[in-house]
Amino acid sequence: MILQTDRLALRRFTVQDAPFILRLVNEPSWLQYIGDRNVQTIADAEKYLLEGAMRSYAEHGFGFYLVTHKDSAEPVGTCGFAKRPFLDTPDFGLAFLPEYTGIGYAHEISAHALQYGHEVLGLDRIVAYTTQDNQRSISLLTRLGFRFDKPIRVDGEELMLFELIRMDL
Repeated sequence: MILQTDRLALRRFTVQDAPFILRLVNEPSWLQYIGDRNVQTIADAEKYLLEGAMRSYAEHGFGFYLVTHKDSAEPVGTCGFAKRPFLDTPDFGLAFLPEYTGIGYAHEISAHALQYGHEVLGLDRIVAYTTQDNQRSISLLTRLGFRFDKPIRVDGEELMLFELIRMDL
């Protein structure tokens, strides 16, 4: 267990989470705002987890985590950090199944995950990027304290890069 909030928990992914990942990465909102990861089978989802989040845990000490209901352990989304080759600092991201959006889960788990990133992982600067038309993500990032940094181009697409800098007062 990475952390818990009033309603949610964050833990590392395992290959047993492949059915959840298969559904999540094929949701219309994922495909629209994150992109097609070509995960069409449980085997593809297992490979996606092994080569993505689970490899990141080993290589960087962090990755994307599974967000679950605290009491039932039912998977609802993903949240965490990635080290991208085109960025000089880890980036933050999240995605939820559609039935768990609009009820405050994203803000709740993100605030705690970012605190974990600063306090436990020692990340002084965290970035996040999103498409220009993803108003929900832009609004969430702003509420979490991110500020727009600059446009970036990734795989031919212009994205918005936001940054969150740890401020020790």
